[in-house]
Amino acid sequence: MRAQLKSLHSPDVDLDSYYPNNADCFSFLLQAFIGPDVEDGEDVFNFIVCTPQWLEVEKKGEITFGANYIIVTNYNLKDIEEHLKSYAQRCVGDSWVEVANKIAKVGEWEFDNYQAY
Repeated sequence: MRAQLKSLHSPDVDLDSYYPNNADCFSFLLQAFIGPDVEDGEDVFNFIVCTPQWLEVEKKGEITFGANYIIVTNYNLKDIEEHLKSYAQRCVGDSWVEVANKIAKVGEWEFDNYQAY
């Protein structure tokens, strides 16, 4: 089984028309809907798209974490989409959970820390 990027969404910006006011310092939440390439359905993986300068502004002290970030020096939605497609296609496994856990290494999976009772 292989992962496939099915769509992108942002609750913060309109992806069809967005361009940052300050191209050097911005961030927004990007949700990637990724699922098995051979089945319907997808799970949500969250990313913060941001610039290095935005990270400097947000950083508290000398330490900052970087999980779930897509750090760009130039905003280009097509490039971000292609990068996510390429990464997803490299994630393979025997089950969707195995594949999704690989994607969750770079994006926050909606089922991270989920425990069935």
